[in-house]
Amino acid sequence: MTRARAALILALAFVTAMTALAQTPPDFAGKWTVVPDPAATGGPGSLGQSAVIKQDATTLTITRTTQMGEFTSIYKLDGSESKNTLTIQGNAIEQVSKTKWDGGTLHVDTTMTFDATPVNVTMAMSVDPSGNLIVVSTRPDFQGGSAPVTTKTTYKKAQ
Repeated sequence: MTRARAALILALAFVTAMTALAQTPPDFAGKWTVVPDPAATGGPGSLGQSAVIKQDATTLTITRTTQMGEFTSIYKLDGSESKNTLTIQGNAIEQVSKTKWDGGTLHVDTTMTFDATPVNVTMAMSVDPSGNLIVVSTRPDFQGGSAPVTTKTTYKKAQ
């Protein structure tokens, strides 16, 4: 085998390995706590003050701890509909979510009806180079404004 041919085979093996790594979605599993940001606007992040995330090949389970209590949502990672019920002050709100991967970012699009009004909430989750969980969420302005409210919240993994 010539050196050129060996180098070509090695290069192809490297590209194949890098492509496989690039397609592996990030693992969000762990306990995450919010990183305080005094400059943040728009209210708390969509995961609350802390969250425990469990992830396997087919589902992502998020248990959020918020000022209104603890909430658990299960999302199917294949893009099919996930149905969750959010109970706030005795009121059950049915949620339907779909997920979609865009590189290393998981997008969760959720629709629900609140006070007879359809509401759409989006959440994008990714892990930054330092290992922090970044959550960008967009929701309607429940304070009466016409523009949606977008928040970006950083979470660190508990040791």
